[in-house]
Amino acid sequence: MAKAPVQRMSQLMAKTLRDDPADAEVLSHKLLVRAGYVRRTAAGIWTWLPLGKKVLANVERIVREEMDAIGAQEVLLPALLPREPYDATGRWDEYGPELFRLQDRKGGDYLLGPTHEEIFTLMVKDQASSYKDLPVILYQIQSKFRDEARPRAGILRGREFLMKDSYSFDLEDEGLAKSYALHRQAYQRIYERLGLDYRICAATAGAMGGSKSEEFLAPAEAGEDTFADCPNCDFAANTEAVAYALKPVDATGVPAAEEIPTPDTPTIETLAAQLDVDASATLKNLLVKVDGEIVAVGVPGDREVDMDKVEAHFAPAVVELVTEADFIARPDLVRGYVGPQGLDKVTYIADPRVAPGTAWITGANKADTHAKNVVAGRDFEVDAYVDVVVVREGDPCPTCGTGLKLDRAIEIGHIFQLGRKYADALKLDVLGQNGKPVRVTMGSYGIGVSRAVAALAEQTADDKGLCWPAEVAPADVHVVAAGKALQTELALDVSEKLSAAGLRVLVDDRAGVSPGVKFTDSELIGVPRILVAGRRAAEGVVELKDRRTGEREELTVDEAVARLTA
Repeated sequence: MAKAPVQRMSQLMAKTLRDDPADAEVLSHKLLVRAGYVRRTAAGIWTWLPLGKKVLANVERIVREEMDAIGAQEVLLPALLPREPYDATGRWDEYGPELFRLQDRKGGDYLLGPTHEEIFTLMVKDQASSYKDLPVILYQIQSKFRDEARPRAGILRGREFLMKDSYSFDLEDEGLAKSYALHRQAYQRIYERLGLDYRICAATAGAMGGSKSEEFLAPAEAGEDTFADCPNCDFAANTEAVAYALKPVDATGVPAAEEIPTPDTPTIETLAAQLDVDASATLKNLLVKVDGEIVAVGVPGDREVDMDKVEAHFAPAVVELVTEADFIARPDLVRGYVGPQGLDKVTYIADPRVAPGTAWITGANKADTHAKNVVAGRDFEVDAYVDVVVVREGDPCPTCGTGLKLDRAIEIGHIFQLGRKYADALKLDVLGQNGKPVRVTMGSYGIGVSRAVAALAEQTADDKGLCWPAEVAPADVHVVAAGKALQTELALDVSEKLSAAGLRVLVDDRAGVSPGVKFTDSELIGVPRILVAGRRAAEGVVELKDRRTGEREELTVDEAVARLTA
């Protein structure tokens, strides 16, 4: 085994901090800064210090090994990209303000790559001409850029981040399904090796497009995603992807719709209180503008509209809430009293809970007036059914009906069956076996490499500091010299022996630093095994500590080396 260099803390370009950064909101942000792994350069932009770079490199190594194992080939594409391919796919405009746009000295438009579907597609178009060149899986580990409006949570939500993105190119949909399955399995192996607790959740494709999409989520309080998990079956989904089947009901026997006076009831709460009914019996109608055109969104009165779902349904169109000026321009739309019956020149979408045959109390499109016994499919038509409500704890599982549990999570990976969206836009064809052109089908697969570091910190840290899994840690063992010359001499000696055996060693040989500070730093830095040259150094005895369990035992130097290298 090759000798690994010993990293002395007396020479390490990193300083630990006793106090949390003033702007830190989440645990990973606090600890990665305090333990000397990262430093803020600007809002959402981070510098990786030596210890942090080692952890980042370990994550990259694991990702590379598992990608190579499925036959993927690594490339490296530029981060500075021309506008034209993104115009061809529409994403120059679709990305909106999150896209970093810039011009060169000649006025040419460029962007900093947020993702590389277009460029990979063009590379394969240049390199592959025949069915014999496919299938192929290509990947890179590359910095990505997105102009986050509110960078926060340290490296979890930055404007520059490290990502592995891979792309599969197949001749037929069956081949795409196989490539997708290969990535799914590789991701499972990656996250298991990293030591991450994760869930595979159904997800929406969003601006990426495609027919199938799944997210890999790491449960953590700091997560910005919410996912629904069924305790009874294997259903798990990002709440944006939770959808229910439409279940029409029999409206026979429901009386004709009837207008009723309801003065001063512009909200669901005031209406339900005046009529002494549950809010769930009322129909809420939210007005939005989709590329300037008014659309009404109907949901039960006790539910909230999930605007992310609405935006995903209409993407890439721009969705905005209506304004006072919009109501002035449309006097037929009465604020607080809008109902779906008789709406003119307004598209109406509704949640599946507003199924055909269901009866509602809703606005009568007159001031201070509502209507009861308004039946979907009889008194009004729905242009499109879309699951648009905010999912709640206890909502029935779409698969088995058991009440769902909701948890926060960090998105650490996302896989897509893109199909031919990008191949169509950029005309990616190869000659098939019959000599005729075949349009290639694609998959896109991302892993947040820098996000995985933060997710690990969130999941594994304790009240003393970071606590890395062995394969990710910046060293295999952290040797601490308690302070005296003899202790430092022994610490350096055992460090060299461990290094000669192939272990990565971090040794705290700092002079003038108290033993208490060194012990605190060793727990803060989070290497899984700590070896202390302390009070029995003169006897050649050291103390081995398990960072996670806190278990300690005294061993001779030879015993310690044998134990650590076993």
